Amino acid sequence: MATIKEITNYCSEYLQPELFKDYCPNGLQIEGSKEIKRLVAGVTACQELIDAAIEYKADLLLVHHGFFWKSESPVLTGIKQRRVKALLCNNINLLAYHLPLDAHPEVGNNHLFANQLKLKKRFAFGPNKLALGGRIKKVSGGDLAMKLAVVLDRQPLHIAAKRPIEKIGLCTGAAQGMIEEAIENGLDAFISGEVSESTVHLARENNIHYFAAGHHATERFGARALGRHLADKFSLKYRFIDINNPV
Repeated sequence: MATIKEITNYCSEYLQPELFKDYCPNGLQIEGSKEIKRLVAGVTACQELIDAAIEYKADLLLVHHGFFWKSESPVLTGIKQRRVKALLCNNINLLAYHLPLDAHPEVGNNHLFANQLKLKKRFAFGPNKLALGGRIKKVSGGDLAMKLAVVLDRQPLHIAAKRPIEKIGLCTGAAQGMIEEAIENGLDAFISGEVSESTVHLARENNIHYFAAGHHATERFGARALGRHLADKFSLKYRFIDINNPV
């Protein structure tokens, strides 16, 4: 058992959110019970995940996508009101880490994804140095698509190029705009979660493979790993709950 203050203080030291220019507050977003015995982790603080945390009798819900994004209305109405009310009425803390959980070298989405692909000679690029580049064993575009399907349990959208793949870049989530920096870095392929209409033309006209592998699918790594890390450190009962999302 631990206190929420101990856990949030530890996360602040471990993840260093102050280093990132983010689109939402990182850290404790909703305050609940002071003592933490049960932890649930998931990707997004949707109602289904909140309901599952309530059923598990969690004191703490840890997510990658929390609340209070810069672009959204600050009023608590509709689904946001129902989500916040459910957390408050059940005394559940909401802890959310966005970009710090993408970039962390041990529990971050990008490094854990890169580990699955056996990415070597890594270097960081893009805003906040979130994206990773490096080398893999030379494969065809089709073979890498099959590898991604196995790793993520989801078939990626593959915009194919006429070249083998050895130098790749990746950034989880909605990072399709980083394809231009991947091109500048001379990479053979770039992998992200989402795709835009313009991404297809950029990939085709620059002869680079692009893989849209799923926003949710590429960002399951971090919350799961950080949840397990906190559970082990603070002797908490723990469950990672994956709410299916095909996007």
